[in-house]
Amino acid sequence: MSRYRASIHSSARPRSAFDSLSRFDRAEEWDPGVEEGSMLTEEPVRVGSRFRLVTRFAGRSVPLEYEVVECRAPDRIVFRAETGFLRSTDTISFAADPTGTLVVYDAVLDTKGIARLADPFLALAFRRIGDRAAAGLRTYLNAVPTP
Repeated sequence: MSRYRASIHSSARPRSAFDSLSRFDRAEEWDPGVEEGSMLTEEPVRVGSRFRLVTRFAGRSVPLEYEVVECRAPDRIVFRAETGFLRSTDTISFAADPTGTLVVYDAVLDTKGIARLADPFLALAFRRIGDRAAAGLRTYLNAVPTP
């Protein structure tokens, strides 16, 4: 298992930050590891909504289909993708503070079967990928309108 957790402050209010990040197909706007994204179900975002992301990992394009498995607007949303080799669970929490919102992004990558042998390598790569995504997310959140 590999885990990456980042806390990021945004001047946006929780609802604005939630609305922006709950559209997971827009991850390509802030995560340099995402090549493309699309929403596979109709709005609004809710439990059961699905998103397809094509990510870049180890020099390869890897398509992942994420499903919203928990949605408590504007406090928390959980996305999960699963393949024959891994399960990715991304939990994003939003907490109001005096100057905006504290966004906590918690990503867990569980490998399955023989892929578990790659866990030590995967943990290092996941940290680098997470650091780049967190930097992009910080910039993206600072551009979210603050109504």
